[in-house]
Amino acid sequence: MLALYLMEQQGHEVTCLVNIVPRDKHSWVFHTPNLHLMPLMAESLGKDLVQVEGGDDEEEDLRSLSSALGNLDVDGVVTGALASDYQWDRINRVCDELGLRTFSPLWRKDPNILMDELVDSGIRAAIVAVMADGLGPEWLGRVLDDHAFIDLRPLVGKHGINIAGEGGEYETLTLDSPIHSKALVLDSWDTDVQRDSAHLTVTSAHLL
Repeated sequence: MLALYLMEQQGHEVTCLVNIVPRDKHSWVFHTPNLHLMPLMAESLGKDLVQVEGGDDEEEDLRSLSSALGNLDVDGVVTGALASDYQWDRINRVCDELGLRTFSPLWRKDPNILMDELVDSGIRAAIVAVMADGLGPEWLGRVLDDHAFIDLRPLVGKHGINIAGEGGEYETLTLDSPIHSKALVLDSWDTDVQRDSAHLTVTSAHLL
């Protein structure tokens, strides 16, 4: 969402959201938690949604992405990639094959500066999964604001986590932003707590 916001602030027109839904919930390329909420997000952003089911492995997921992008009348693709060469290489490969430019406004930014930029932008994102030492189920549902980062920063040194969650330490769900027409309100959810991870799955939500 931050990447989308920054691109529109720079004057680019982002016409639609493209979402691949992997069958593997541990996909290394695509985000997986709470993708059933994408229609509500697209509605609030006033953008078309192209949501395509992925396959049983990464290559099938990338073929799904290629198929989805190949049917769009666009010049390029915006990604939220931060530092993962693994993700970067694969997304760029698909775009290169289709003759599309890739825009990654967050790429290689200092994660501390990036998180300050997130808070300053007015984007409200809640943590919906934690998968690192030092991050327990008490973080589920917590909004990433100044207070959250005050608590996160000591964990960076103690446990070696990336404060932006780039190493898979946590996953988020955007609730609101300056370009949302309505906020996403969570009505109910389920939590699944395992020995080394915890997940929040939204079961009901609405726009307000």
